[in-house]
Amino acid sequence: MPLCPECETALDLEADEVEEGDVIVCDECGSEYEVVTTDPLELVKVDEGYDDDEDEPLEEEEE
Repeated sequence: MPLCPECETALDLEADEVEEGDVIVCDECGSEYEVVTTDPLELVKVDEGYDDDEDEPLEEEEE
């Protein structure tokens, strides 16, 4: 099991059960990590203010 880079607690996940783009949350400290690659397993900390809906187009205001 991989360790949380923030608090070094074991993250409850198996490398073969996650896919690229999945977000993993550490149960101990609450840090969020995105799975960048699965072989080898590589996690990147999700920035605060991260929004899964960023790819959706913004609605235009009516005048």
